[in-house]
Amino acid sequence: MKWAPLWCPFFFCKPSADPHQLPTRFSILLFSMKYLLDGQETERLHFRKLQPDDFSGWLEFFRNPKAIRFWNYQTTDPEQLCKNWFTKTFERYEQNTGGMNILLDKHTGELIGQAGLCIQIVDDQEELEIGYFILPKYWNFGFASEAALCCKEYAFENNFSETLISIIHENNIGSQQAAIRNGMSIEKSTIYAGNPVLIFRIEKTHK
Repeated sequence: MKWAPLWCPFFFCKPSADPHQLPTRFSILLFSMKYLLDGQETERLHFRKLQPDDFSGWLEFFRNPKAIRFWNYQTTDPEQLCKNWFTKTFERYEQNTGGMNILLDKHTGELIGQAGLCIQIVDDQEELEIGYFILPKYWNFGFASEAALCCKEYAFENNFSETLISIIHENNIGSQQAAIRNGMSIEKSTIYAGNPVLIFRIEKTHK
């Protein structure tokens, strides 16, 4: 079956700095920042923090209409969308509110996508979200599910939260299936950043 774009939202921000001209302070952040999976690995994936040099590789995500078709943005310009993404990610790093991690193929070093844990406000409630975004050419290989599972296990093992969510557009069946494979179930429908979404949730199981 052909999946829809495998991703869920973590940023909606106004246009800001060019990631190639980011302040030096963004490049000297502590490696122990909470919620980041820097250095974590799965069977096929290696997680690391986003870096300014990743811009050209990640720009391909925004250049593909299918990858961004579900979401309403203030702009449709791929470069500006990518700049917004990088700015928001580095702001999250600095503010210790999580953020995306680059996903690399462990064997080839190829950029596969991004995934991570992010603090979000949904219906006036602070939540910890599992977000995952896969480059279109790597859809249908199970990378979203693999990355999401790692995020879930890492969050629960480190006692970051007793509950985790994923925010997924109501029409994005592929990402919904990845959430279900991650043990999540639909809690409710709501509006997030002007988009109709489903909130998937999973609770920590205590042994």
